[in-house]
Formats: sequence, structure tokens, C-alpha cells
Amino acid sequence: MSKTFTMPLGPVHVALEEPVYFRLTVEGEIVRNVELTSGHVHRGMEAMASQRNLIKNTTLTERVCSLCSNSHSFTYCMAVENVLGIKVPERANYQRVLTEEIKRVSSHLFNTAIQAHIIGFKSLFMHIMEVREMMQDLKETVYGNRMNLAANCIGGVKYSLDDDMVRYIQQSIDKVEPAVEELREIYATNSMILARTKGLGYLPKEDAIRLGVVGPVARGSGLERDVRKDSPYAAYPNLDFKSIVETGGCLYTRSMLRLHEIFESFKMIRQICRDLPGGPIVAPMPSVPSAEAVARSEAPRGEVFYYIRTNGTDIPARLKWRVPSYMNWEALGVMMRDCNVADVALITNTIDPCVSCTER
Repeated sequence: MSKTFTMPLGPVHVALEEPVYFRLTVEGEIVRNVELTSGHVHRGMEAMASQRNLIKNTTLTERVCSLCSNSHSFTYCMAVENVLGIKVPERANYQRVLTEEIKRVSSHLFNTAIQAHIIGFKSLFMHIMEVREMMQDLKETVYGNRMNLAANCIGGVKYSLDDDMVRYIQQSIDKVEPAVEELREIYATNSMILARTKGLGYLPKEDAIRLGVVGPVARGSGLERDVRKDSPYAAYPNLDFKSIVETGGCLYTRSMLRLHEIFESFKMIRQICRDLPGGPIVAPMPSVPSAEAVARSEAPRGEVFYYIRTNGTDIPARLKWRVPSYMNWEALGVMMRDCNVADVALITNTIDPCVSCTER
């Protein structure tokens, strides 16, 4: 007769830098059930947003999450622009997408680095972080910061790239691309990576549909869900890129998908540097009506959704957002079904979770 027992994991543990509690029902070394409890880092940010004006909330939303920081301010600004009826200049739209794709490359590299760290492949972890450091240097040079770039503002962007900076971005991408190609080759062929990722954390397409997962988690299970394609915004309609979709549904598939997406980001960055239009970078801000609007974007982890309701003043009556990790959390229950206890941290990392933005 089999006997199960409850194994606590977290809220402080090596799988994540943020606190979340896993209640694992374990039979021997096999996980039979998973329950998640979060709420340890709730910051009341939606309540704070109703006490600040529209401009100050641009700064607030950028601090929802560090790795997706630009996606939040980007989507928030689009929601405000929709409620105010602002038409963003074309140059600003191109620069917004440029910033977003630069952040996407850094975010995907960070996730693959942490995966190598959890596997125990320390040299690969350090190698990926060294490659990512080149992207961090690019961000610091262009925007003055490495994480919260403060690039977006209501109506456009805060800066205009000159020719020298555009050339610097192109040269940086030319250096990073072969290094990422080498990393992709390692992930595709290394026996340690394959043994610890292939077939593990399987998420069938039907479960992905039922749970409403988004981003690389959805696309790794064969779902063509990408806001950049499904509901094009900013400069994305003018860019030539593919939405990478794979059907494997396991850790290996999702890791390779993120690495493939990096090359699509490189392609878009080069197109923007080549075709960046001239003109203004910000539109004037009109008076605030009593209205409501939404906006959504494709962050590195998946769809970010913002809702705003205004009351005729510059302080919103309501600001609410939904983050991709919130949609992807429940998939862990499927991915961890009948896995080994030693695989829990690795499977958790495969959804690229962000506890802070989920709880906000």
C-alpha cells in the first residue's frame, strides 16, 4: 500500500529569488500533487496607482517587475493613450518596439542561464550570464540604466536616438548574435542539458488551452498565442518576424523556443535600426475625459493586460493589470504531475515565473 506525505518547499528556497510556497504531496520521490500559496510580497500597487496622477503612474508601473519593466510602462502608456485618444508618432512606436525587443533578449538569456544553474551546469550558467552582460551594457549605454530603462512616456518616448547610437546598437547585436548561436547549439546537443530537460515538465496542448497559458509556455505546447501577431500594436505591423511555435510541450522545447525567439528579436532590432523614421517622439497630452480603455502587449513571459478608468481628473479612478505569470502558475500542477522531487525547481523555472508582478 502506497503512502504519501506532505513536503513543504519555500517560501524561501533555491528555485526562485522570490518567495512562494509549494505544498507537495509526495509518494517516495514522486510528486503526486502540487498546491501553490503566494501573497508574501503583496505591495498594494493598484491602490497606490489610484493615489498618483497619470504621469507618476508611468514610473510606478515600471516597478511592477524588473525583467518585464519596460513591458509594463509600455502597456500602461498605451492604455492611457487609448483613453485619451492620443496618436503616438511613428518614430516613438519604432523606438518603443526596439526597447521591448532588447529587453526580451536579456530576459530570455536570464531564464536559460538560471535553468543551467538549477541543472548544476555552473560553467554554462556563467557563460550565458557573460553573454547577457553584453545586452546589459547595451541597455546602460543607450538608456542610462540596466533594468528599469524609463524609456516610455504618455504619448511616446523620452529620448530620440541619434545615428551614432543606432550604429552602436547594430554593432552590439553583431557581437551578441554569434555568442547566442553558440549557446543554442549547446542547449540543442549537450548530453547533460538533454538528460535534464527532454520530456520533463510536459504540458499537453489541451491542458494549455484549458488553463489559458500565455507566452513561451503556450507556444511551446503548440498554441499560436502572440499578441504581436494576434493584435499588432506600435511598430510590429511594419516588421517582418515569425512567432515561434513548437509542439514538444516539455522543458527542452520551451528552452529552445526562447533561444529561437532571441534571433527573431535580433531581426526586428536590425529592421528598426535600418528603417527608423524621422519626426517627433512624443504627442501632446489632451484633457482627461471620463472614460475607460484597455491595452495589451507581448512581454517576454506572455500577454500583459492593462485596464484604466478615468473620472475627468489626472488621477485614475481605477488601474488594473494582469500579468503572464498569473496565467502560467496553474500549469505547474500539470507539469509536475508524477515528476521527481529533484525536478520541481527546474520545472518551476520553465514558466519563467515572476512572483512580485503576480502579487503586485
